Amino acid sequence: MKIIVQRVSGASVQVAGQEIAKIGQGLLLLVGVGPDDHQEDLDYAVRKLLNMRIFSDEAGKMNLSVQDIGGEILSVSQFTLFAETKKGNRPAFTGAANPEMAKAFYEDFNAQLAQKVPVKAGIFGADMQVSLTNDGPVTIILDTKNR
Repeated sequence: MKIIVQRVSGASVQVAGQEIAKIGQGLLLLVGVGPDDHQEDLDYAVRKLLNMRIFSDEAGKMNLSVQDIGGEILSVSQFTLFAETKKGNRPAFTGAANPEMAKAFYEDFNAQLAQKVPVKAGIFGADMQVSLTNDGPVTIILDTKNR
């Protein structure tokens, strides 16, 4: 899995001009699933995201997790994280998992996160417009194959 993690003060996603999900303070996740991802990748990502200390404490130090602050998560599927750009000018996406596997994996990922914090999600495979206010800015790349 490849996940772009953004600490946000707010984020939302629209499909066909309709807002389908919105959060306040928390994490915006752009989530890509690869063909070699397994349950251990999912478990690792969930554990890391729930415990990643990237929110400020009273002293202004990044020392709190999304759980600690009572934050929310907005999860958006993003197969383009597996773009291959070495040849030519048009990215290839053959490195991403097939849609059936990726959708099931993504939904399980969201369900596991939702056991601990409120999770809202985009629509898998839809053309979405994502709006966010990146807080910091703090943006982190999490790759479960690079532990």
